[in-house]
Amino acid sequence: MHTGKKTLFAVAALSLAATGYSQSTNSWEKSAALGLTLTRGNSETLLLTVDAQAKKKWTEDELSLGASVSYGEDHSVKNNEALKGLAQWNHLFSERFYGYAHVDALHDAVADVEYRVTLSPGAGYYFIKKADMDLSAEAGPGVVFEKQGGVEKTYLTARVAEKFNYKLNDRARVWESVEFLPQVDNFDNYIINAEVGAEASLTKKTALRVVLQDTFDNQPAPGRKKNDLKLVTSVVVKF
Repeated sequence: MHTGKKTLFAVAALSLAATGYSQSTNSWEKSAALGLTLTRGNSETLLLTVDAQAKKKWTEDELSLGASVSYGEDHSVKNNEALKGLAQWNHLFSERFYGYAHVDALHDAVADVEYRVTLSPGAGYYFIKKADMDLSAEAGPGVVFEKQGGVEKTYLTARVAEKFNYKLNDRARVWESVEFLPQVDNFDNYIINAEVGAEASLTKKTALRVVLQDTFDNQPAPGRKKNDLKLVTSVVVKF
């Protein structure tokens, strides 16, 4: 699939760009999270989630990578099947102002999204940038390639995003993010992605994570609801 190739090339380009522009200032921050909910008896449900993240900072560059998989059943009927990947490279022009390149890809069988790939360059600014707290906003144009409800579509979008991270202490942190993606020539077609999370360390290498994720698609596939809400509790292993 041509869209999949474009995504792989974009992710590779982000990785090469980040490693080539500036000196490394810290090691990779890598983690994998596993969540499992299983019930038997009066109810028979299964929900499995796997999430992997990696981040690294250089003197003038920042790279974030992520991938997640979720699968669920209710009485042997599939009610959740999603794959998601993302990559973002930031290049700092000053202490707070940066340019970015962002790519993410989604497959959601239950929402009838065979694929949705978003490519977006833009600019961002850190309103708060401290060792224990940061708040940033981003904006830029983008293009979306998707197959939803059996219909293939490509359109231009605007991307506006906000991110907040707060490290309460050495053992706990919280974060939230909101992303707004409207089609530029049809504002009735838009997507909002939001996330709120908290993480507390259990040991030096493990932690407990709780994340609330919400995706609102104002023009979903036929027969599907506009809003998808997911609460995930998982155990995290840090590398």
